[in-house]
Amino acid sequence: MFKSYEEVMAFCKEQGIQMIDFKMIDLMGRWRHLGIPIGRFKPETLKSGIGFDGSNYGFAPVEKSDMVFIPDITSAVYDPFTEVPTLSMIGDVFVIAQPENFRFDQDPRSIAVKAEEYMKSTGIADEMRIGPEYEFHVFDEITYDCQPHRVGFTIDAEQAIWNSGNNETQNLGYKIPLKGGYHIASPQDILYDLRSRMCILLEENNIPVKYHHHEVGGPGQVEIEVEFGPMREMADKTMLAKYLIKNLAFEEGKTVTFMPKPLFGEAGNGLHVHMHLFKNDEPLFYDEAGYSGLSKTALYFIGGLLKHAPAVLAFTNPSTNSYKRLVPGYEAPVSLCFATANRSAVIRVPAYAKSPYQKRFEFRSSDATCNPYLAFSAILMAGLDGIKNQIDPVAEGFGPYDVNLYKLSPEEQAKIKALPKSLDEALDALEKDQEFLLTGGVFPQRLIEIWIEAKRKEARRVNDIPHPLEFELYYDL
Repeated sequence: MFKSYEEVMAFCKEQGIQMIDFKMIDLMGRWRHLGIPIGRFKPETLKSGIGFDGSNYGFAPVEKSDMVFIPDITSAVYDPFTEVPTLSMIGDVFVIAQPENFRFDQDPRSIAVKAEEYMKSTGIADEMRIGPEYEFHVFDEITYDCQPHRVGFTIDAEQAIWNSGNNETQNLGYKIPLKGGYHIASPQDILYDLRSRMCILLEENNIPVKYHHHEVGGPGQVEIEVEFGPMREMADKTMLAKYLIKNLAFEEGKTVTFMPKPLFGEAGNGLHVHMHLFKNDEPLFYDEAGYSGLSKTALYFIGGLLKHAPAVLAFTNPSTNSYKRLVPGYEAPVSLCFATANRSAVIRVPAYAKSPYQKRFEFRSSDATCNPYLAFSAILMAGLDGIKNQIDPVAEGFGPYDVNLYKLSPEEQAKIKALPKSLDEALDALEKDQEFLLTGGVFPQRLIEIWIEAKRKEARRVNDIPHPLEFELYYDL
């Protein structure tokens, strides 16, 4: 938004800004923040930064936890959810050193920067443009409880089919059937105006919106798809979009979740990532004579992404809940393959994207429990490895499979490699296959180790707790 300290201060004076808020992303993908009065924001702040405890972000050990963040004024936005007029900007994490502090290599935003720099250094491309699809649920109420003697959750959404028999309040019907919400119209679509306000808010914050609509899931599942942008910039915008969407819903008495699978029996939430490479503003993924209009470069990128996908999923699908979404029957992929216009494949080539500048494909497995800087960087590094090593997806047996994969015979399905079925499987793959991430010093070895350790701990916590269904299955045995 700004290019200089003077521009920041001029805006603050014009808008009556009283507080500056700094947002830093922690290892798991959540924003943390710290605010200072406008009078404390000096030119030195942009050089020396502000100190904080890095151990609480999942980065540094307690004995070496003093770090600083330096604000990136180009990321500044006016925060619409604060009573005190506030300007918000992202902080980049630095290690305290003499004579100069240096960029912390485990800072997720730093990794995205290094991934883009590595891409340019290869000479293959100078830009990867991505377009995320944000799928999420809007609920009216959520409770959850996880205690030794009581485990469970309750969810409610006014438009859900389970409320068709509710006679405690006025009930006007028009509920959405199971899996019946795709592009549903009013009066069933009671979230249209809220989505429109979300889209306007995104547009006001320089996140151009392609469209929005109700998704398949009846109890409040919706989608907002945004326009393309450079990879690291779109990671920034993904963090901002989630912040704006959640807070606007909260302000209006609703609650939003990007959880991949909040409801059994309904469609889950993905973060489909459309992508294509450019060099000198020329598209690299188009070839009129190629399969589905794709160039060899595009196919090699697909080959690399599919070959490394099990390891990539440790970053793009980093929650135990992620793998409750990746099951057959819900338009979520379960097979390592590519195809055109096929939503059962992990990589789909949109049939409607025909021109050179539109030609692209989407990675359909990822979800928004990811840290977008790490997830997008892992996707890019896998694809670049495919191009460098000319990994042919056809020769590797990845397709194309232009058929409904869910309806193949068991014998045919057995020929197609499967995505990991659990977070532990994805972490196993990452332990065995990580050289493509380490190339060029993009992903530090230590970060991968910390990531695997933290995610193993999460998986153990979930696996160690008795599940309510286990009581149904086993209590009387």
